[in-house]
Amino acid sequence: MATLQAKAFSATCFVRETGSLVESPRGLSSSVSFRGTHNAGSLWRGVSQCRFVGGKRSIQRLQLSAAVKEVSGSLMKGEGLRFGVVVGRFNEIITRPLLAGALDAFHRYQVREEDIDVIWVPGSFEIPVIAQQLALSEKYHAILCIGAVVRGSTTHYDAVASSAASGIMSASLKSNVPCIFGVLTTENMEQAIDRAGGKAGNKGAEAAITALEMASLFQHHLGGGFNKPE
Repeated sequence: MATLQAKAFSATCFVRETGSLVESPRGLSSSVSFRGTHNAGSLWRGVSQCRFVGGKRSIQRLQLSAAVKEVSGSLMKGEGLRFGVVVGRFNEIITRPLLAGALDAFHRYQVREEDIDVIWVPGSFEIPVIAQQLALSEKYHAILCIGAVVRGSTTHYDAVASSAASGIMSASLKSNVPCIFGVLTTENMEQAIDRAGGKAGNKGAEAAITALEMASLFQHHLGGGFNKPE
């Protein structure tokens, strides 16, 4: 039977494929839940407790030792944070509700209206270059990118969706400012409508919340970007 060995301080725990915890070390301080697959015999530094689920060796939960530092962005309050929002006009019937959802989320987390700038561009393909310029301006804590790309009868969809995703990521990496991907890429218009305030929620609001968390994470914990945009 395969065994995963995890060490924390001088204590050791063993978890077997059956899902039973054989031994649990001392000195536990906090826990975090996640899923992932790992080979038996892997060494996890700082791990105090973990558990397999079923027979798939999928780790469901682990507890970290006191020596492991955990940080995350805060969603308590967005006052004092500034955001740039780049919106593609193409498929505006979708992008405008996404923008409305994003602005509502910012408002709920107390981001001031004067700290939000909205820039419209022709479509999702044009979003990355503006996102990069905004990020490099050192005026914003995060950039939210909103667009809608719906598959048609040609390969145009693939080119635009791929370019938008890679371009937004590139803008984020070059500027060291979080650039959030809020571009819908759907197979048809019905799927897009469902995600722009329909039965699948509003992905614009979800992207805004991601922007808030990332801005907080950078500002308070990682030292990335800048602290006080002018």
